Amino acid sequence: MTYGVIGLRRSFVAPLKKIPGRNFEVRRGITTITPEDRRNAQEYCEKQLQNGDNDAYLIRRFLPRSALPAYDALRTLNLELARLPETVSNPTIVKLRMQFWRDTLKNVFDGNPPREPISIMLDSSVRELKEKHGLANVNSFKFWLLRYINTRERHMENKPFVSLAALEDYSENTYATLMYMTLASMGLQSVHMDHLASHIGKAYGIVTTLRGIPILAAPSQPIKGPSGTQLGNTRSPALLLPLDVMAEAGLREEDVFRNGPRAEGLQDAVFQVATRAHDHLITAREMLKHLRSGQAPSHDYEHDGEAEHSYSKEARSLEGAEADINQGFNVLVEAVAAQDYLTRLEKANFDPFAVQHSWKLPMHLWRAASKKQI
Repeated sequence: MTYGVIGLRRSFVAPLKKIPGRNFEVRRGITTITPEDRRNAQEYCEKQLQNGDNDAYLIRRFLPRSALPAYDALRTLNLELARLPETVSNPTIVKLRMQFWRDTLKNVFDGNPPREPISIMLDSSVRELKEKHGLANVNSFKFWLLRYINTRERHMENKPFVSLAALEDYSENTYATLMYMTLASMGLQSVHMDHLASHIGKAYGIVTTLRGIPILAAPSQPIKGPSGTQLGNTRSPALLLPLDVMAEAGLREEDVFRNGPRAEGLQDAVFQVATRAHDHLITAREMLKHLRSGQAPSHDYEHDGEAEHSYSKEARSLEGAEADINQGFNVLVEAVAAQDYLTRLEKANFDPFAVQHSWKLPMHLWRAASKKQI
């Protein structure tokens, strides 16, 4: 059972505790990956998502089979990196772990993946992408993945975002980028799909930050060894809400750490941040209506022209937009998961500590995928 923020639980584990199923070896030369290795890797990733990221576990069921190796690997990696600040209190160990992933990804793109589940799944995706869609798509995938890793590393200390705009940038470079990679794994190159993914990914990243408040703001707890000796404490409490929003709402971090949901200004600050996520979802829905009626979106894509956001005439065509939407629509149902949380948050009067568990999300996802509506 998870408690809101992806992968985090109210249990405190020793740094880098060995996880069952994570045995791997790195060989010199070319690594031979067998069909059994791939099956075991897929089972491992599915199990991790089932236990740690229910949204992703549900969404994957609606994706085409061709996208699953990339999706499963990326979301399991996201889960692993989301857990790092919670489970590892030593910054040096965090840096070593991030370097491990950099080295691992380099080996994957060099064609020599370690015998490790996430690496095996990424290797499968990269090979298929290169075979079906060419090296340019692989290079785009690599660019997005490195950008994602770099962004995650910069935010490992769980410091508050400087501003709401900074939180949006973080969400663009993490959750929107995960969506870009899933679309790329399907061979989809469309300015319109990327534009939709940008808004939805930003909304989902903001939602993830809100869901994490009750977990990250919890008091630190002692870590005890087998003999009962205290070995130290878990990470210090953290509140990631943007500083400009907190200042406007009169909210102080210390008040949240001491008083939790009773902290003055908390609900006002959460409301303001949640409103921005909701605005992105509204924008994405309006875009879908325009594109399906053959009209251009009412605003430009703000990332158009940036690295890996250069598009051919065909990829910009309104005539092909409907086909692109149909092909990649189920990637966009992440918007449904974001809306599901925002609805429950509103029912709790924007108190993140009081949000109830969702049992309707599977039905909402099925309806959205069936009707092609977010």
